[in-house]
Amino acid sequence: SAFSAPEGRLLVSADYAQIELVILAHLSRDPNLCAAFNEGKDVHRETASLIFGVAPDAVSADQRRTAKTINFGVMYGMSAFRLGNQLGIPRGKAQAFIDSYFATYSHIREFIRATIEKAEQTGYVETIMGRKRPIPAINSKNKTEKAGAERIAVNTPIQGSAADVVKKAMIAVDKALKERIPGAKLLLQVHDELIFECPSEKSVLDATLALIREKMEGAVKLSVPLRVSIEAGKNWGAFH
Repeated sequence: SAFSAPEGRLLVSADYAQIELVILAHLSRDPNLCAAFNEGKDVHRETASLIFGVAPDAVSADQRRTAKTINFGVMYGMSAFRLGNQLGIPRGKAQAFIDSYFATYSHIREFIRATIEKAEQTGYVETIMGRKRPIPAINSKNKTEKAGAERIAVNTPIQGSAADVVKKAMIAVDKALKERIPGAKLLLQVHDELIFECPSEKSVLDATLALIREKMEGAVKLSVPLRVSIEAGKNWGAFH
């Protein structure tokens, strides 16, 4: 709340919705994950529905929390031991959840396997914009080093591509605002969130929000839509 707009101006927060999962859907082309995003569904609820075999509207809060933990944990190479600790469940049950997840999203398992295999052959991975990250330990004989390198190999194309999208969006929005709404400006990037400042007049604010959404959601063309959540207020603490 210490970050506050000057008199007559507002702060605007524009946040990409679940961008890493969107990137994972795009890279893996998994039909179930892509369908959830293309149809604008709650991805964690859909995952829980598929894993637990219940209707989406029957998913409990605990089931959704489990699905959310697995959704994000997969791209970090989360083990059954760590998942069990996070959810407070036995390791065997956590492994069953992971197995069910990969049965549901089989293309993600294939994406992980193919990404690691390619890294072993080339010594690097790359983002959707072609930025390369060398992973020298990918063929290490040390099991711990090898496992760590595999996690990096899978995670980098996802997080790195998300960073590509955010940077492209920053450039596009900044240029558009300078050309069309000189009173509005980009202030700050925090992970997948962009913070702007603009005049508080309703017509200018509405135009600013529309332009931000247009440029951020259109920053990169993926196989699933990019969606942005936008809020405006007097200080940063008022958001989310």
